[in-house]
Amino acid sequence: MLTILIIILSTVCGMILSCLVAFSICRLRKAIQALQEKRTRKDSKEEPDDEDLELTVFDLSIIFAATDIFSSGNKIGEGGFGPVYKGELASGQEIAVKRLSESSCQGLQEFKNEVIMISKLQHRNLVRLLGCCTEGEERMLVYEFLPNKSLDNFIFDETRSKLLPWEKRFNIIAGIARGLLYLHEDSRLRIIHRDLKASNILLDNEMDPKISDFGIARIFGGKQTEGMTKRVMGTYGYMSPEYAMSGYFSVKSDVFSFGVLVLEIINGKKNWGFHHPGHDLNLIGHAWKLWNEDRPLGLLDEVLRESFSANEVIRCIQVGLLCVQQRTEDRPSMSSVVFMLSNESAELPVPKEPGFCVESIYLKIESPSGEQICDTVNDVTVTELVGR
Repeated sequence: MLTILIIILSTVCGMILSCLVAFSICRLRKAIQALQEKRTRKDSKEEPDDEDLELTVFDLSIIFAATDIFSSGNKIGEGGFGPVYKGELASGQEIAVKRLSESSCQGLQEFKNEVIMISKLQHRNLVRLLGCCTEGEERMLVYEFLPNKSLDNFIFDETRSKLLPWEKRFNIIAGIARGLLYLHEDSRLRIIHRDLKASNILLDNEMDPKISDFGIARIFGGKQTEGMTKRVMGTYGYMSPEYAMSGYFSVKSDVFSFGVLVLEIINGKKNWGFHHPGHDLNLIGHAWKLWNEDRPLGLLDEVLRESFSANEVIRCIQVGLLCVQQRTEDRPSMSSVVFMLSNESAELPVPKEPGFCVESIYLKIESPSGEQICDTVNDVTVTELVGR
């Protein structure tokens, strides 16, 4: 009887021990598999993590159908990143598809950056990202379609500029300011755009502005407001002096770009490539010269001469000059800019000397699009988004 009891106890103990060993091995295998999967996701540089995108991922077949397989008739723009196509989904919704080319200035990391960033932003003055496509070798962003394309298609065109009277131009200036304020202070992410320019401002049916192209934007956490980079990316004519020359960027770099935009909207000419028969100054220098001569309204686009508010125009010129001041600490924050634009009774500071007011300070070369850019020792990428 004792022998039988010993055999039974030994058998039970053996079974329990075997179960414990099997369970431990199973847990170990799962832990190793989970670690391997984690490392694979971390090391992968080819595919963005769809779970982190927080937006729709379109099948390539849907994009093909919407754009008629990227037909030339649906092409509405071209830039350093590649072409932009108009499309229509089966639901009837119109879309704009930004297709990353193999030779794009915007690499895969910039693509991921734009996808993740825009998916987290919601503001009436920011372009709305509907989704993306990362099937095969394709990298595409799908935006809301804005029929009026970009701001540069209007203000720099002699005919279409007449479609933007002063009231609309002022609303565009104010809208860009509100969008930039959201990026700098009001969104859950603090974002520096780094490539604010006329071609990156899209216009909706009501000519309300929407800031677009976040491919080279930077996200800051907490109270951080500035950074450094060895790779200067952006568009000359809009870059602040400290960013173009040393790679130092901050919210005040965007403020400088905004100031350039304001002066361009008022004058109807580009800062970079501006020509005046009486001097060699660029648009910033020309505006500064007129301000010091007490002739600020001389900056106003000739097509606006019939109907405008003189006080409003002068206030905008003053705000623009405050934004392009040489020293970063002299430039206002975007919250101050919005306040100055929306309060006619607010007393504005006197502008100090602007940065980059003499265009001939640089050796000029021509980009493939004919736009003049600067020759610099930095690794420079000039992004140019033609209107969608």
